[in-house]
Amino acid sequence: MLVIALTGGIGSGKSTVENLFRSYGIPIIDTDVIARELLSDNSAIKKETINYFGQEITQENGEIDRSKLRTLIFDDEQKRNALQTILHPVIHQQTLRQLEQLENSDAPYCVIVIPLLAESNHKYPHHRVLLIDSPESLQIKRASTRDRSTPDQIKKIIASQASRKQRQTIADDVIENDGDLTLLRQKVNRLHEKYCSLSASEQEVNS
Repeated sequence: MLVIALTGGIGSGKSTVENLFRSYGIPIIDTDVIARELLSDNSAIKKETINYFGQEITQENGEIDRSKLRTLIFDDEQKRNALQTILHPVIHQQTLRQLEQLENSDAPYCVIVIPLLAESNHKYPHHRVLLIDSPESLQIKRASTRDRSTPDQIKKIIASQASRKQRQTIADDVIENDGDLTLLRQKVNRLHEKYCSLSASEQEVNS
């Protein structure tokens, strides 16, 4: 199966593009979803995270307050690295496991959403990298509205991530997400047709 690694900075529109691919019946593996599930459902990961960061990141019901955790890690590089050390190896393992489960799928290709692909020390199997790219001003506007964060908080997150240039360097395909949803849908549709064609060509070679 053709594997597409989808990446992009905060507020670039990854989730919207992910849902557009999903509307074509394309299976999606989202590493952000895996991370959220680990912090809420995996008792070992949850315990290790609370032990490191302290009870201040927990809510009254004992669950991790992801908003507080995010504020902590983007204010402190050491804490950010610590959380990545806790989460990323398990995220990588679970991604590989989910990818294995898709081996017998009839879908022409699948998409793995990896926001931190350019920064990751873990090798994720993929054939092509799709970058969702947006001007920083749009990233700040979208993310601050969505997350109810201040522009300064979003700027800190952007500064902690790979630069647009670094992401562009590793990309095979780029969607410039600087227009409306109709235009974005057209761009995704063109790539869907391209990936279906590439998948068909690959199957012919392997048959």
